[in-house]
Amino acid sequence: MEQMWIEGIAFLVVAFLYASVGHGGASGYLALMALLNMSPLVMKPTALILNLIVSLVSFLSFYKARHFKSAMLWPLVVTSIPAAYLGSIIPVSEPLYKKILAIVLLIAVIRMLLKPPSADKISTPKWYWLSLAGAVIGLLSGMIGMGGGILLSPLLLMMGWANMQQTAAISAIFIFLNSASGMLGQLKKGFDLAPSMFIIIAFVLVGGWLGAYMGSSRFKTTELKFILALVLVLAVSKLLFVN
Repeated sequence: MEQMWIEGIAFLVVAFLYASVGHGGASGYLALMALLNMSPLVMKPTALILNLIVSLVSFLSFYKARHFKSAMLWPLVVTSIPAAYLGSIIPVSEPLYKKILAIVLLIAVIRMLLKPPSADKISTPKWYWLSLAGAVIGLLSGMIGMGGGILLSPLLLMMGWANMQQTAAISAIFIFLNSASGMLGQLKKGFDLAPSMFIIIAFVLVGGWLGAYMGSSRFKTTELKFILALVLVLAVSKLLFVN
């Protein structure tokens, strides 16, 4: 029983951190499950379902707080979903590729912390730039089997296309839609889930709801910036050290 509570609280904390910046937390759940020695056969579908739940909860919270810019979503999604499918069937040297992506993300984290965009410099990009970004993010995500949020969030911030809360709202629904597409593939193939799945979902729902509420209504931009940096560092750690 004590072990169950420890594991549940670990999932709750991960969901809280990721939801507060509009992410689903798949990379965090995968890292946790690897540490808990769960079977690789159940890790990906379990993480995908948790990702769907938390990203949806996060989006609804940021949407309710009026941070969602719908005009930016569709150009991203229209190209990212087919590109993610294409990326999933492209053969790639996965270990090397993950390490390269980890280095790119670390650079993005450092730049975001040292020079975040000013609120008065936020500008809406042209649809074709968003479509190009969606295609590249979808392709890379499909190649390594991770959600696009870890790439989309720093891009939106560094380009000055959205503030922290707007970035969280767009990332959350972007992640949800791409995860839903991935889930359809899993349903066709069939899958097994972690034995403690329903207990994990309960903890993740609580953590996701609290994180989304705090991120959309309570945390300041500076606090969200450092939480996002932490989330990206966790994703980098997963890319470097967890298979």
